[in-house]
Amino acid sequence: MHVIEIFESIQGETTHAGRPCVFVRFAGCNLRCRYCDTSYAFQGGTRMERAQILATLGRFKSRFVTLTGGEPLLQKELPALCSDLLAAGWEVSVETHGQLDAAAIPPGVHRIFDLKTPGSGAEDHSFVNLRSVRPEDELKVVVTSEADFGWAVEVVRRFELEGRLPIV
Repeated sequence: MHVIEIFESIQGETTHAGRPCVFVRFAGCNLRCRYCDTSYAFQGGTRMERAQILATLGRFKSRFVTLTGGEPLLQKELPALCSDLLAAGWEVSVETHGQLDAAAIPPGVHRIFDLKTPGSGAEDHSFVNLRSVRPEDELKVVVTSEADFGWAVEVVRRFELEGRLPIV
C-alpha cells in the first residue's frame, strides 16, 4: 500500500467532527477536483505492508482511524486492511470520492462518500455506491454554487437517500 502520511488530529468533517482521530492518507487519485486540498497525495508515497500500518497506528492514543487520500479505494489491499483494523478493535472510516465500487469494504466500516458535484470539475458523476448505502455510511457534498446545491438535492431525491444515511 502506498502511504503519504499517518498522523493524529481532530476529525474536522462528517458526523465525526471534533473527535480525536488517526488519519492514514494514501497516495493516488484518479480525479482532479478544482478545490482539492490534498494534491500532494496524487503520486508517490511510501510502500507499507498492512502489518506496518497496524504497527504504526498502535503508537497513537486514539482508536478511531480514517483511511483517506488521494483515493483510498485505489489501494487493492484496502478491504483487507479494514478487516485487520476492525479485528484489532479500531473504529474505522473510509473517505472516498465514491466513483469506485466500495462494496468490498466490510460491514462495520463507516464509508463516507464525497459526492462530486459539477462544480468540482470531475467529469464522471458515477453513482455506483448510492443504491447500496448502509446505515453507517455518510454522504458528503462540497457545494460551490447554487447550481451545485440544486444538483445535490436532485441526486438525494433520485436515490431516496434522505433518512437512509447522514448527509453533510
